[in-house]
Amino acid sequence: MKTKPIAIFGEVLFDHFPDGKKILGGAPFNVAWHLQALGLRPDVMSRVGEDVQALQIQLMMYSWGMNAANLQIDSEHPTGHVVVSLDNGEPNYAILDDQAYDFIAVEDLDLSDSYAIVYHGSLALRHESSEQTLKHILKNHQGKVFVDVNLRHPWWQAERLDEWLHHADWLKLNRDELRQLSPESEDITGAMHKMLTHYKLELLVVTLGSEGAVALTEGGELVSVRPQATPLLIDTVGAGDAFTAVLLLGLYLGWSLSLTMERAQAFASALVELPGATVQNIDFYRSFADSWCLPRTDD
Repeated sequence: MKTKPIAIFGEVLFDHFPDGKKILGGAPFNVAWHLQALGLRPDVMSRVGEDVQALQIQLMMYSWGMNAANLQIDSEHPTGHVVVSLDNGEPNYAILDDQAYDFIAVEDLDLSDSYAIVYHGSLALRHESSEQTLKHILKNHQGKVFVDVNLRHPWWQAERLDEWLHHADWLKLNRDELRQLSPESEDITGAMHKMLTHYKLELLVVTLGSEGAVALTEGGELVSVRPQATPLLIDTVGAGDAFTAVLLLGLYLGWSLSLTMERAQAFASALVELPGATVQNIDFYRSFADSWCLPRTDD
């Protein structure tokens, strides 16, 4: 296994559900949570408030064995908060402004490590503070960059997003996001070829919800996957993040693209049978880790 860690940059927050539950989330944090449970130790770069929610996040990270050295504390802005509503199992998000993760400060980061991969989404770049910090990180970064597109209205602008996509080596988005960014294309494959060429990507992955996902490489390899069985759907919150986590795992460990996609789909299909974007039962992850011959985190 590579010794350089994966850096996960972006939002840490609580998803507030209609039934009153508050579940720790945020796409980057969800990805880091899954990777930790599957045997990696990602470096989480985020920011939380000086509040009770931040203490809960710190305690959960410590209990999960996660590296919290780059989880910053902000005395002026609150820990991230998203209101989730569900429409036939599909999540809708009300994302509040001026959250702590918008103000990730470069001077408060320990950047002594070099990284195999820097992962980031697009939501945490809506404010200049976090955006400038990520630019500083990538300026000296020698590894790969994985960009996870999250188009949350009104928190994205086409021109700014275009700049970040030009920095990407690997890019993941869903079908609706692909259509928004490539509206003139008639089909998914055509849009993918166009996007991969335009941004000079090594890999482009598009998730298709219940229909699975499709990936395209710079060499022209096209891989598609579908769920092996219809899952017992509870909700799809975080399904894309689960898929992304295993994509990162497979890319990091050097799995073939077809194997990586199959395992990512299986993992995401299992997650939608549970509520929320993360699972706190380590046995859920061990079933996958054992079948994939990954070392246990407690070994």
